[in-house]
Amino acid sequence: MLGFLVPTDQRRTLDELTDKLDLSVGSVAAKRSAFWIMLVLSAVIAISGVVGDSTATVIGAMIVAPLSIPILGVALGVATGRAALVGRSLLLVVAGIAVVVVLGFLFAQLLPNPVNVLSNAQVVGRTSPKLMDLTAALATGLVAAVAITRRDVGDVLPGVAIAISLVPPLGVVGVCLGSQAPALALGAFVLFASNMLAMIITTTTVLLLAGYGRDAEAPTGRRGRAYLVLGAALILVAVPMVINSLSTLWAGQISDVARDWLREQPSAQVVDVTLHSDTATITVLGPQQLPDLAELQRRVDDLVPWHPDVVVVHNVGGRVRPR
Repeated sequence: MLGFLVPTDQRRTLDELTDKLDLSVGSVAAKRSAFWIMLVLSAVIAISGVVGDSTATVIGAMIVAPLSIPILGVALGVATGRAALVGRSLLLVVAGIAVVVVLGFLFAQLLPNPVNVLSNAQVVGRTSPKLMDLTAALATGLVAAVAITRRDVGDVLPGVAIAISLVPPLGVVGVCLGSQAPALALGAFVLFASNMLAMIITTTTVLLLAGYGRDAEAPTGRRGRAYLVLGAALILVAVPMVINSLSTLWAGQISDVARDWLREQPSAQVVDVTLHSDTATITVLGPQQLPDLAELQRRVDDLVPWHPDVVVVHNVGGRVRPR
């Protein structure tokens, strides 16, 4: 199986991987200047795409973004037991995170009405990560791991950059912080963190299976501690993603219950359902009189284990005819 993933004749050497992923060896000045220039430019592109609600622009930023290099460097350091490489790579990742978030924050200050940005598709799609996002990130991390260890599949790395999405969520973090929306910023950061951890874990696993730990004669005790830290961090970011996934599932079921509750009011319709913490908010467009709210509350209590309070936002609709 491993030979199928990483054939011996296509396997990069440990020195090749180190030169590719460690920005502190070889042409250090050239590597670092290229990293920072491309990171800043990709951040500007990504944030512009987020603010302008342009999917194509955001995809362009993903392709340019170099943040995956030090993240993969962390994985190489863990697999080979080189704590110094892990430390250097993590420092670059943290500095890169800070740069992108600050740029996003500054962009938000230039907007005439930053609150409007919070409702566009680029922001909404990155502030409520779900378990399927983590699943996709793990699969994408596996592709990245195979791509860096094989000489013949490097062409897939732009696709990996698009799928893993590192810089755009950080841009959203900055924009949300600048728009006084810390809860949304936290959601976007969870998405970034899950993508980063998925890439580190899958790449570390592939590197170990491919024998790079053996090549470096890495001590197993040090690697074991790193595995525990990575596993704990992955569980930490997975918890809110599981909660978001379940909340979305229950919100859909509450919507079905609300429609059934309104079945005797054919002119009424459920416009939106949100489930946050202990409150289920149901927006209804319909006539003056609605069915008994106690019945709706009872049905929701039967559906959701923690029995959230049901709040119905009732918008009275009507026809307006031209004179």
